[in-house]
Amino acid sequence: MLALLHTSPAHVPVFDALRDEDHQGLELRHFVDEDLLARARREGPEAVAGAVRGALERAVAEGARAVLCTCSTIGAVAERAGADLGVPVLRGDRPMAAAAVATGPRVVVAATLESTLGPTVTLIEEEARRAGRPVAVRTLLVAGAWARFEAGDTGGCARLVVDAVDAVVDADAIVLAQGSMAGAQRLTATPVPVLSSPRPGLDAGARAVWAR
Repeated sequence: MLALLHTSPAHVPVFDALRDEDHQGLELRHFVDEDLLARARREGPEAVAGAVRGALERAVAEGARAVLCTCSTIGAVAERAGADLGVPVLRGDRPMAAAAVATGPRVVVAATLESTLGPTVTLIEEEARRAGRPVAVRTLLVAGAWARFEAGDTGGCARLVVDAVDAVVDADAIVLAQGSMAGAQRLTATPVPVLSSPRPGLDAGARAVWAR
């Protein structure tokens, strides 16, 4: 069983659909705690380290063979908190970051939440060092998009993201830093590769489960 740690219930149907498309037979169990993101935004990601550890321990106790954290803001905290739990604890945006670095050195990180920008930039720079590749990261905060998402207007959120992304120039890859932005990926018209995390993240989680 693959456990998924979410900070929004909106991610549950997204990952269920991806599982049905790509990983039939993989059991998913969703753990949703919206307060983790709210606290991380107010107090910083490290403030929720204990709560994240508790959520990971519950997932393992319920039989998880691997855990995938789908929230970019707390992904690094989850990786560290789960280092000694005896099962892989993965951050869902790491495969996306590695793909961005492999695409080219000029990477734009787009986000609808400012709290996501720092962790995502750090992750991309980490993957660049690991790969021995140069990288120059720019950030793009899509104003107003998160308010649309919180209000349930996912279409409006996606349109704002698309408008912002399609205006980007001088980039080799554009990273949609949050899983909640993935719906905009297929709507963009830019020739620059646009990367999102849910599909490659779930692929990594599935590999971790099947390998055990």
